[in-house]
Amino acid sequence: MNLSIRTQELGFLAVSAVLGILGAVAVATANADELDFGALPGAVAVLGVFIAMHVTLRLKAAYADPYVLPLVGVLAAIGLVELHRISPELARDQTIWFVVGGAVFILVLLFLPDHHVLQRYRYSLGAAAVLILILTMIFGTTINGSRLWIEIGQGQTIQPTELAKVLVVMFLAGYLADKRELLAIPTSRVAGVPVPPMSALGPALVFLAISLLLIAVLNDFGTAILFFGVFLAMLYLATGRTSYVVAGLAAIAVGAAAVWAAIPRIQDRVDAWIDPFGDAQGLGFQLVQSLYALADGGLVGPGLGRAFLVNPDGSTVIPALQTDFIFSAVAAELGYVGAIGIILCFLLLVQRGFAIAGAANDGYSKLLAGGLTAVLGIQAFLIIGGVIRLIPLTGVTLPFMSYGGSSVVTNFGLIAILLLVSHRSRASRLEAKRAAEEPA
Repeated sequence: MNLSIRTQELGFLAVSAVLGILGAVAVATANADELDFGALPGAVAVLGVFIAMHVTLRLKAAYADPYVLPLVGVLAAIGLVELHRISPELARDQTIWFVVGGAVFILVLLFLPDHHVLQRYRYSLGAAAVLILILTMIFGTTINGSRLWIEIGQGQTIQPTELAKVLVVMFLAGYLADKRELLAIPTSRVAGVPVPPMSALGPALVFLAISLLLIAVLNDFGTAILFFGVFLAMLYLATGRTSYVVAGLAAIAVGAAAVWAAIPRIQDRVDAWIDPFGDAQGLGFQLVQSLYALADGGLVGPGLGRAFLVNPDGSTVIPALQTDFIFSAVAAELGYVGAIGIILCFLLLVQRGFAIAGAANDGYSKLLAGGLTAVLGIQAFLIIGGVIRLIPLTGVTLPFMSYGGSSVVTNFGLIAILLLVSHRSRASRLEAKRAAEEPA
């Protein structure tokens, strides 16, 4: 029996739902003194959000990839259960943001029937990204050394740079789609490296330089690395030339060295990365605690709700556990097996995203899907690599798992656009196939 794409998706979503409910039950039964099923209402609410998104896909994007939404569901379920483990209040707020994110997902599907509309407004979207960064620089609030948040009242903040990263992808997709033929043919060489014509690449580099400068002013170098990494990924997708990527990586290395030499905050992060135990109670405290949590988890971990993550006074053992170090919390409770499972989920999500890009029918769709996927993949690499001491800590959030409304809402909108690309590509192929099979 051949199941439809959406029916397959529903079956995979059932698996995500079971994981979320089992996780909530595990946290509830972790305390032998009393049962706390406070995580269940949130899990059920999020399940309802995913069902609503699934129904909308049936109505508006029936041919979209069936694996992306269930993978997001697994990550969201585990993240929400872990947040409830850390603080029920955080889990409650995150549930609300999941509802908002689900609404954004549905609105994108309802009011953006053709993602090619975005190509017409590529320059406006790029200008909007720069404007968002400028407004954050002017009106932003500094937290932990970075000026990334804007207060919206009653202690609530938003992080506009989360939206800016998606707008940057939309601009680059439209621009590179127009210039890809020129960019693929280098006109000169610098130190033996092929260089594309500056008339084609120059405007994109200027835009990127302005964005990176503003991010530097905001003191958020994790986002700067993300922006530049996405630019290199999209440049490679547009041209197929590895030499451009190599040259870009060399530029990143030179820029990183200059930033390290000039900014004490970055020096502290690098020093803490190189030798976290040299100042285990100071600069290296977060990373040392993260490494201890990873080690305590062992192979399979003690189970959800059973690791030592929260002190008796309610503070977390690792500072910023709910945001920067949510992966460490999962690894402490589910062990290396659980940690590898999370990594595999992200790898599968990235694989599906690039498969959507590869199957797209036109250059703009390929670049848009590839760029959005690169955002998720690079962001996951930066945060997971930081907490396991593969690279210095950058402070970006882990998509769909870390606490934060701006990240959740933006990433749900990102996934909606990615699925629209998938739907239109598959629908176009099916229409062409039907037309070819019709008798003359």
